[in-house]
Amino acid sequence: LFRYSRRHDGEAVDELLPDYEGYLVADAHSVYDHIYVDGTVIEVGCWAHCRRYLHKSLGSEPKRALEGMAMIGALFKIERAISGAPRKKRLAERREKSKPIVEAFFSWCDELKDQVLDKTPLAQAVGYARNQRKALSRFLDDPRLPLHNNMSELQLRRQVLGRRNWLFLGTDEAALANTTFVSLLASCAMHGIEPWAYLRDLFCLLPAWPHRRALELAPAYWKKTSEHADTQKRLQAHPLRIAMIALDQHPDAD
Repeated sequence: LFRYSRRHDGEAVDELLPDYEGYLVADAHSVYDHIYVDGTVIEVGCWAHCRRYLHKSLGSEPKRALEGMAMIGALFKIERAISGAPRKKRLAERREKSKPIVEAFFSWCDELKDQVLDKTPLAQAVGYARNQRKALSRFLDDPRLPLHNNMSELQLRRQVLGRRNWLFLGTDEAALANTTFVSLLASCAMHGIEPWAYLRDLFCLLPAWPHRRALELAPAYWKKTSEHADTQKRLQAHPLRIAMIALDQHPDAD
C-alpha cells in the first residue's frame, strides 16, 4: 500500500495509520515517536538502518565499524538460513543463535560509548544503536517480526526513480492517483498477476460491476474472480477489450 502525503511529520503519520494497534517496523525518525507513547503501537527497530550508520563510519573508524558490521552481518546470515521455516523453529533459532549476538553487540556499544569522540560518525552509530536497543531486540520475542524494513525501502525505490522521469506530479490529486495505481501494480507483483492485462480487464469490468462486490476485483482475489463464468462472459463480450487484445496481437495493423 502506497499513500501520498504533502508533509513528512506526525500529522501525516496519524493520517496514514489512524487507530492502528500493533507492531510497526520503521526507522527511528521522530515523526513516529508520539504513536509509541501509550503502548498501542509497538516500535520494532530496523537493523539495516543500524548497519547504515556503522557503514558511514568506515572512513574514520574502519576497524571498529567493521567489527560492529560483522555482528549485524551474522544476524542477517541467521535470518537467511531460517527464512521460510515454521514460526516455532524460527523463534527457537533466534533465541539460541541471534540473542547472544544481539547481547554481544550492545555490550560492544556500551563499551564504546565513552571511547568515541562526540559527533563523529561512529559516535552517532553507537548512539543510534543504544537508543534503539529495545526496538532492535523485539524480533527475538516474536517470529513474525522481520529483522529490517528493507522490503518497504526497496518498494519505495520505484517512486524515487520515478520522480526522475516524471519530474513532477502536478497536483495533490495526481499524486493520490499515482499512489493508488502504484499500490495496484505492487499488489499484482505480489500475487503473480501480469499488470497490463489486469488493468485492461479491470477497467472493462468496473463500470457495470456491483459496488458491493468491488473487493472481488482486487489483486488478492483476481485469479478466482477472473475464472468465474460470469466474469469471463462479461470480458469476452466487451468491445473495448476485444479491440485492445487485437491491437496487442497485431500492433502494426491499421
